[in-house]
Amino acid sequence: MTIKQDIELPAFGKTTVPTGLFIDNEWVASSDSKSFSTINPATGDHFLDFAHATEEDVDTAVKAARKAFKTTWGMNVASTERAALLFKLADLMEQNAAKIGALESLNSGKGVRIAREADVADSIACLRYYAGLADKLHGQTINHFGKEKFVYTLHQPIGVCGQIIPWNYPLLMWAWKVAPAVAAGCCVIIKPSELTPLTALYLCDLVVEAGFPAGVINVLPGLGASTGDAISRHMDIDKVAFTGSVPTGRRIAIAAAESNLKKVTLELGGKSPMLVFDSADVEEAAAWVAMGIWFNSGQDCCASSRVYVQEGIYEKFLTALKAKAEACAIGDPADEKTSFGPLISANQRDKVLAYIESGREAGARVVTGGQKWPQSGGGYWIEPTILADVKADMKAVKEEIFGPVIVAASFKTEEEALELANNTEYGLAAAVFTNDARQATRVTAALDAGTVWCNQYALLHAGVPFGGFKQSGIGRELGTYGLDAYTQVKAVHQNLSQTM
Repeated sequence: MTIKQDIELPAFGKTTVPTGLFIDNEWVASSDSKSFSTINPATGDHFLDFAHATEEDVDTAVKAARKAFKTTWGMNVASTERAALLFKLADLMEQNAAKIGALESLNSGKGVRIAREADVADSIACLRYYAGLADKLHGQTINHFGKEKFVYTLHQPIGVCGQIIPWNYPLLMWAWKVAPAVAAGCCVIIKPSELTPLTALYLCDLVVEAGFPAGVINVLPGLGASTGDAISRHMDIDKVAFTGSVPTGRRIAIAAAESNLKKVTLELGGKSPMLVFDSADVEEAAAWVAMGIWFNSGQDCCASSRVYVQEGIYEKFLTALKAKAEACAIGDPADEKTSFGPLISANQRDKVLAYIESGREAGARVVTGGQKWPQSGGGYWIEPTILADVKADMKAVKEEIFGPVIVAASFKTEEEALELANNTEYGLAAAVFTNDARQATRVTAALDAGTVWCNQYALLHAGVPFGGFKQSGIGRELGTYGLDAYTQVKAVHQNLSQTM
């Protein structure tokens, strides 16, 4: 197959994009010349064919990364130089932000304005944050031994890292994985989702232009069951990072354990609860919850998918949330006004519709939505949906839907609200809406989640750690915690005594 193809990119016309493998700063075809197809989620039509990386290709990329780690990267390069290259890459992304946003929108289906102003901008900010942090990796001196010895610690890069990223935020998850790894001195093998590999590949030419040595960043498109499994099981990969579903996270952890016991960080699913108390500003709370569930069409691991409202304002809140749902700017992803695009695939659309139907059959009240968007055509839109009066044992309440569906119920007391919120196998995110400061402090401390927002939702920052409790994952991304995940600590004992 060819390693680059021409597409028609809205607002840019005919554009050449990479569709091959990126190994050792070169574009190559897969070793068996096989490929896989992708679909345009807004139309249901065939989009592009991409090279499918084999186990042999993974091995080739790992060898290139290992060579770079030993010779031109890792401990051989000053941290200030790593920082400079990350800053340069961020600058190049900024210069090409409009095109990158258009590519992200075309491949994933999200509105082009959202892709450009949120995904691209936040990815650039992430690179710059870790560029600034690259030269701030400090160990400790441990002075407990008098004249006997001198002890200090070194924080050193783990080595070669496999990184498997999802389809809901292809570009942003690329930045979350690559930036801290590279800043710490690691080399990476990245497998983008087989549904949305385009922007991860497009960035590779910018990686070369920025001046990264060959082998530091390698991108291998392919299926999870083959390419992803080969990365997870490779005996010369030192760490694997994954964002995606709980079942896939389990398989990756098993593969890592059965191979060389490589380190693993996992950012997995969620079923995030929102607690709205009587003292809250109803319109404000509804606006935040609406953004949390219908941003990116509900395809978000920390989507505000469960809302529990104190009974005094329950119906008032549902009325406000219904208005927000029906005001969503649904439309063509290429339209600057669109903020609500299609789901990623026909399978995902059908899965979400099945959850809605299960809720309806179990007695949930459909406040709004609940079906395909009438103007979907061949695309995969589902209307913003509210299922009210739900019970804790409903499938739509217990399981992650990963679509534009919110389930809602009322509560009487703070204790009942916390019981409902924490009654889940997940623990990625949560929120509390209240104007009682003491209540806010109590409830945020009691919620079982890695991120808790108070009187807002869904706002993240590169400097703030993100990750889950329970089955929502292992480890943290972003902030200094995200950099720690790509380093290992070495203790050095220096003998100062002249006697044994």
